[in-house]
Amino acid sequence: MEKRFDVWLTTGDQSNKLSQKASIVANSEPTNGFSVNVNNATRYQTMDGFGAAITNAAAYNIYNSPQRSQIINDLFGQNGIGISYIRITMGGSDFQAVAPYTYNDMPSGQEDFALNSFSIANDRNFIIPILKDALVANPTLKIMATPWSAPAWMKTTGSLNSGSLREECMSVYADYFLKFVQAYAGEGITINAITVQNEPLHTSSAYPTQHMWWQQQSTFVRDHLGPRLSATSTKIIIYDHNWDNTAFTTGILNDQATKAFVDGSAWHCYSNPPQDHYKKPGDIRNQFPNKNIYFTECTGGDWSQDFGSNLEWNTKYLFIGQPRVWAKTVLLWNMALDQNHGPKVGVGGCSDCRGVITVSGTSYQREVEYYAIGHFSKFVPTGSVRIDSSNFGWDDVHTVAFEAPDGAIIVIVLNPSS
Repeated sequence: MEKRFDVWLTTGDQSNKLSQKASIVANSEPTNGFSVNVNNATRYQTMDGFGAAITNAAAYNIYNSPQRSQIINDLFGQNGIGISYIRITMGGSDFQAVAPYTYNDMPSGQEDFALNSFSIANDRNFIIPILKDALVANPTLKIMATPWSAPAWMKTTGSLNSGSLREECMSVYADYFLKFVQAYAGEGITINAITVQNEPLHTSSAYPTQHMWWQQQSTFVRDHLGPRLSATSTKIIIYDHNWDNTAFTTGILNDQATKAFVDGSAWHCYSNPPQDHYKKPGDIRNQFPNKNIYFTECTGGDWSQDFGSNLEWNTKYLFIGQPRVWAKTVLLWNMALDQNHGPKVGVGGCSDCRGVITVSGTSYQREVEYYAIGHFSKFVPTGSVRIDSSNFGWDDVHTVAFEAPDGAIIVIVLNPSS
């Protein structure tokens, strides 16, 4: 019996955008000199999902759009692209519809080691409602949470911006993480994983950031956060910064006591040239084969507006490139920004970033990133296993293949010359 593949196509000239085409027969003769061989006997990592981040700004844009229901279905529903994994910010970041906050803000000069003032009330304004909408559209959606900063009173600067965690606040900060996971569970939202710190090697005076050397992160996980979260199902993921630096992750995972609490490491794309760095997360997986790899952030923006070039870049380096070096997730940055690349209340940072969709007044636009994600999230369900597929030259066809839990075979092919 012949095996047929359904075909969905997006082209750089935008004449096709996730367009369904005539099916093809497996094992048919190649038409342009390439034959993609797939072997499901050679199996790699199990996939958790594909998606982007619900920042404060992204949630606000979706929540306040008159197209809210359509946007949710378009992003998360079966008739949309079925996004299966999202990352949320634990408090403020550089994309804010309101002034940055944490879950335990105190008046200047005051501390709260008992966390009596802990509250996720600010998240209930529009973040939690959007997460609940998304979970209705896709009940298997997984959620990762990441802090940009500890509460100001826990930091060396006394500010959400810049600075680092005070040594004497490590224990209470671990309690803070646990209370966050428990508070979200009380809302019916499971936090599948947390990363310890967004971009721990970067600080800014313009928006919430927090420096955390690998030595401090290792101590924090080993002596505080790991023991606190051990009774939960929430995974601990380290690093969460650029793919050019493997020393941070190696330093932590070489501590056997810390390593026992760590599920894996997370990676961003912000170092150039990408061809020199994008495979480095795989080096960590090869060195520590029992620790998972997660790709968690990359953004497009006005600096690159050509649809075809962006489609190729995202697919080559991220959505094909990262699973081929063991990533269980591929996540982009903001899920939804407005026509002014925001909102950005009280924060600096990227002023021309692009969301997966752009919400403008009563309408919204699907950006190139929507289609890049969609070729994966729509067809590769959570629990799929990456399997072996042909690997051609750098300037030739790129492929990645998966076997879904129901046995279906999914092959994604990038043809840069088409």
